[in-house]
Amino acid sequence: MIHGIPTNKLMWRNVMPELAKHYRVIAPDMLNYGESDMPVDADVSINAQTGIFIKLMDALGVARADIVSHDIGGGIGQLMAVKHPERVRRQVLIDSVCFDSWPIPEFKQLLEPGVEETTSVEEFITTMRGFMPSGVHDPAVATEEMIERYVAPWNSVEGQAAFFRNMRRLNKEYTEAIAGDLRNIEIDTLVLWGDKDSFQKPDYGPMLADAIPGAELIWVRDAGHWVTDEKPEETARYILEFFAR
Repeated sequence: MIHGIPTNKLMWRNVMPELAKHYRVIAPDMLNYGESDMPVDADVSINAQTGIFIKLMDALGVARADIVSHDIGGGIGQLMAVKHPERVRRQVLIDSVCFDSWPIPEFKQLLEPGVEETTSVEEFITTMRGFMPSGVHDPAVATEEMIERYVAPWNSVEGQAAFFRNMRRLNKEYTEAIAGDLRNIEIDTLVLWGDKDSFQKPDYGPMLADAIPGAELIWVRDAGHWVTDEKPEETARYILEFFAR
């Protein structure tokens, strides 16, 4: 299970228990996210992260896996399916970055020259706390506990610097480069999308499903981008039903 930005492995906390009744579930923090190391000189693009996940599978002795991914994790999922199809058994792409869908406007402003240098940790964290509720349809879902769960790893000088390093690598070159290769994917694919997603616009859901032969598209109704927080039971059920089919 591969998370996105600015979340971490804990985005799967309400989905994993149900899946773990049937499967071995592995949900790491990507390099430079969550509790992972935050090396200042590492390549943290989705292309590099894809290679890291393949090496992680090697280290764990996992020859093939079902890949469930969200947001930029979905970009990694697509790269794995295109470049390492022998390692992917089935895939679920949830509110996934694809084609030219990113970076989102809310993040572009953080990439303006001088923003990183002139923003204190306190100001940065305040901005992040204000950003997170925009990813849900039901405002009640964006509790202080939920927001802190995702913001806390960035709340330090080291964390802020890591976030901006990740931001600088958020570009569409890798998803656009493989857009034409999606038609060659022979892996059973489910595209799961919150129909009220304000970050990865719902128009991209059908585009992604149409690009991958035989892909199935399911809408998570009345859900924003953080579907695993807003509709965890539905998300788990759709994944399990897809695997059962």
